[in-house]
Amino acid sequence: MQVFKFGGASVKDATAIKNVVKILQTFATEKTIVVISAMGKTTNKLELLAQAYFKGTDDLHLILDDLKSFHFNILEELFPDRSDKVFDEIENLFTEITWCLEEPISENYNYHYDQMVCMGELLSTKIVSAYLNYSGVENRWEDARNFVQTDNNYREGKVDYDLSQQLVNSQLIPLFSSVSLVVTQGFIGGTSENYTTTLGREGSDYTAALLAYFTNAKQVTIWKDVEGVLNADPKYFKNTSKIDELTYHDAIELTYFGTSVIHPKTIKPLQNKNILLYVKSFIHPQAPGTVIKKSVNRVNVTSYIFKENQILISIQPKDFSFIAEDNMGEIFNALGKFKVHANMIQNSAISLSICVDNDPFKLDPLISSLQQSFKVLYNKNVQLMTIRNYNQEIINSLSEGKIVLLEQRTRNTHQMVLQDETSD
Repeated sequence: MQVFKFGGASVKDATAIKNVVKILQTFATEKTIVVISAMGKTTNKLELLAQAYFKGTDDLHLILDDLKSFHFNILEELFPDRSDKVFDEIENLFTEITWCLEEPISENYNYHYDQMVCMGELLSTKIVSAYLNYSGVENRWEDARNFVQTDNNYREGKVDYDLSQQLVNSQLIPLFSSVSLVVTQGFIGGTSENYTTTLGREGSDYTAALLAYFTNAKQVTIWKDVEGVLNADPKYFKNTSKIDELTYHDAIELTYFGTSVIHPKTIKPLQNKNILLYVKSFIHPQAPGTVIKKSVNRVNVTSYIFKENQILISIQPKDFSFIAEDNMGEIFNALGKFKVHANMIQNSAISLSICVDNDPFKLDPLISSLQQSFKVLYNKNVQLMTIRNYNQEIINSLSEGKIVLLEQRTRNTHQMVLQDETSD
């Protein structure tokens, strides 16, 4: 058994989908689970749809019409015969989205988010599965919600490993007695009440790792638009280099600090069963890519991880008392309650600073809650720069022309919260 994961860029249009078919025809020569993300920027559009629904703004139906046109244009390019049943299947999924928009709005934004945003993966997998069959690649489409079971923690579903393992054993693995290729969704799971949850943004990698764990697969391959794991994001750095091999330990650190190539939760299930992880290019599929595996040889190449759209929050007791354990307990309980992940934490005698992603639907209630006990200040539009295997020359170069709001270093890792000198 092997697991392939294709992200949104690899299925962004009809040409990209045809390329995926070629890759599967070449490399899926054994039992293969294919995990697919939403097409292109569909998840972003569905997030806008959920926000418009929740806020009651007028552009709601414009967003939905745009999404529908995007998917049907791809369908018409792939299938010359409009009577193919996939057209009805996609129409039915958009009908489900419409039903979501007609539900009464509750206070639980995260619940509504998951019921809508999950549709991106359902749409993409229906289309890819149908086109594979049309191209002569026999496969079975399966709904991941039937075997990836989670709690009711919407937008950050916690996977029930025992129940999911039972369902994979009873519902997924038996399919391979009749087909060698199963297409399913990343990012989404189901609850015991048959509601949909999502596993965290960019969570399709995590799905692939989970299914590899549950099926005892020998390897997972994540197909990306880059040649492997690079030492920096080419969007921000011109001269990047590919890392040929990483240990699980190195990969966990890179994902924790925010590298965009692999979802942070991906590594642990693979490490637990010593499953190989390859990161390869769907543009140059014959290239070797990067392999992540068990090894004692730590990588010492300098790596750069740059996170934009951050907020630096400073929390101080109103009475200027020390930030003690009881204060920290209250703050971290609030972070957990509102599902806010701290990308960097630093405390002084009377304040605790945290750098977090700018998500108003999580941060607004968090800040309101903290303001009951603390004075809360924050800087918007900051960047978090993480450098692994750093030196002072690199730090000086990357902070040039920036205001360094916060800085901390360990033996191997240096982090800076930066703001442009022209920012407010």
